[in-house]
Amino acid sequence: MTKPGEKLGGVKAEMWIKGDAISRRSMILGGSALLGGCASTALPDTVSSFAETSVPLSEALPVLRPQLLPTVALAPPLDPQGRVRPDLMQRAMAALDSHYRRVPLRDRMYIVDFRRFSGDERLFEVDLYAGHVVAFRTSHGRGSDPRHSGYAQAFSNRPNSHMSCVGAFATSGAGWGPQHGPNVLLDGLDASNDRARDRAIIVHGADYADPEFLAREGKLGRSFGCFTTARNDLPWLRQRMGQGRLLFAFT
Repeated sequence: MTKPGEKLGGVKAEMWIKGDAISRRSMILGGSALLGGCASTALPDTVSSFAETSVPLSEALPVLRPQLLPTVALAPPLDPQGRVRPDLMQRAMAALDSHYRRVPLRDRMYIVDFRRFSGDERLFEVDLYAGHVVAFRTSHGRGSDPRHSGYAQAFSNRPNSHMSCVGAFATSGAGWGPQHGPNVLLDGLDASNDRARDRAIIVHGADYADPEFLAREGKLGRSFGCFTTARNDLPWLRQRMGQGRLLFAFT
């Protein structure tokens, strides 16, 4: 190799320098430069002569073959039918991220839209893999709707208020109580509902949330703050909610 200022005489030196420059450039630029057109560029005669006396260019350069990129399966959109309010879905997703230590299971979550009428479906199971949504009815607390209008108007975390509370809950597994029988235990994760366990706020079934009551009264009955569902819906929800999933209630 020539040192700075050193000269080599004749054509051989010129060929050596140019050949060395091409070799180093190929190593630096790699396959991307070749794919960009460098491999098809015409070479000077001196370089061709050098290649003929050493290694053929076809052997010196790697043979590049196109590679297929792996197929990435995109998750389907959440709630394509638009059953859940977009702002409520965003809040629930944010809660899922902020409470990831208490809600490690991210296959599905549950959203309650307390802005809706009690006779409407407003408890939603959101499948976070498939994107589809299943809807149910649920009651609110009598303290949240003292005139029994069918709309929850106030919320509280205070014991004996008989009001519903809002925020993020972690499902804590199947339970059983002497008053309501089978249920799903809940733990409140926010300042607005962190007394849920002390208040015995749970998911349970009741006749005042059954379709027959709704058909007769035009709205569901009221709980003492629990998320009450139809008795026929509870076994399915009880199994699906399990332990470690998010239930997010808001207005």
